[in-house]
Amino acid sequence: MRVTATAILMALLPLSTALAQEKEASANMINAEGQEVGTVTFAETPSGVLHIVVEMTDLPPGPHGFHVHEKGACEPDGGFESAGGHYAGDDEHGIHSQEGPHPGDLPNVHVGQNGTLKAEFFSDDLSLSDDDDNPLLDEDGSAILVHASPDDYESQPSGNSGDRIACGVIESD
Repeated sequence: MRVTATAILMALLPLSTALAQEKEASANMINAEGQEVGTVTFAETPSGVLHIVVEMTDLPPGPHGFHVHEKGACEPDGGFESAGGHYAGDDEHGIHSQEGPHPGDLPNVHVGQNGTLKAEFFSDDLSLSDDDDNPLLDEDGSAILVHASPDDYESQPSGNSGDRIACGVIESD
């Protein structure tokens, strides 16, 4: 039996394609009434940077704090307190803090007058890989939250961003 270079390449192609695929996760977002209001998707890029895409509707217009929280739980009863605090690591909250920001601190999002939110972020402080610092898919999971008010980027522990108005558990796709 003769094995050609083409045969070897054809045999290895599925393996190389699988290795090149990005890790992905998503969060189905719900509001305080438990109604679905959109999704947030997470994709780990070949460069190791996490690409975050937000698509939501039926939110109050204006600026809102947007953070990753430490637990993968989104119970509307209790105002989404089940998600715990910000995904903080050993850092303080806020980009304006000398000891900050938390890995879970993301920029404010801005909802249009029609209640639609579309945003895109990159983070090199978060990961979908278990062996990296700050993995979103650890034992107790993580959640992504929209707050009622904008983050002031410095007040401890959450930027004075107010109530939690939408939440989604981050799950592997």
